[in-house]
Amino acid sequence: MKTIIKVIKYEFHDIFRSKWLIAYLLFFLMVTDTLFRFGGGGNRVILSLMNLVIFVIPLISILFGTMYLYHSQEFIKLLLSHPIHRRSLFAGMYLGLAIPLSLSFWLGVSIPFAYHDDGSNLMALGMLLMSGVFLTLIFTALAFLTAAILSDKTKGFGVAILVWLFFVVIYDGLILLTVFIFADYPLEQPLIILSLFNPIDLARILMLLSLDISALMGYTGAVFNKFLGSTWGMALSIFCLALWSILPYIAASRQFQDEDF
Repeated sequence: MKTIIKVIKYEFHDIFRSKWLIAYLLFFLMVTDTLFRFGGGGNRVILSLMNLVIFVIPLISILFGTMYLYHSQEFIKLLLSHPIHRRSLFAGMYLGLAIPLSLSFWLGVSIPFAYHDDGSNLMALGMLLMSGVFLTLIFTALAFLTAAILSDKTKGFGVAILVWLFFVVIYDGLILLTVFIFADYPLEQPLIILSLFNPIDLARILMLLSLDISALMGYTGAVFNKFLGSTWGMALSIFCLALWSILPYIAASRQFQDEDF
């Protein structure tokens, strides 16, 4: 545990000097403030931010995480020359990146809400912030897994972008194709299961269920609301997002322990 804390402290010191992190915080700060000034009330702002969260956070997390692990190769080799357990080193590096990214998102969104909002949208805001943190943890873990498997930086960045595209665009396209092909069959329950395999879909459904905007839920969101209801739908989404946060991390940690540095 002491090793993890020491690595996290070093990572914090290194990450917080990064201009990328400052730009990340300012991006959400300025966008949220602008939406309040020109976009209307809290629900409208949350709905607009939802689209940014499900696109921007996974992209930044997976690209920044992949780049960070590749650029830390010499640092990793230096630390592994000392009696440090690889699992502790990996946990420290992962948390040292995921926590600052999550904190920047939280501050960037929360500060304008504290200034502009009247507090009537706390539940929806909480789900938005929770979803952003979950997506940060998930795609940072996927970034570390990608970088640990692929030693070539070019291939690693290419696979990272493909992973992002798969979850953001391709997966939903495959679901729509399935619905079109098997339109004559009852697909509601299979679609619930299919949605569990996409963390971005889960985050979107979680936020829309908290806003209770049935017209904008889309097919999978409407199915969640119909068969599970808002409460059970949100509980299932949170549980599956938690699993998505744990499983890629475990896989990345095992790959890191087997890596020949």
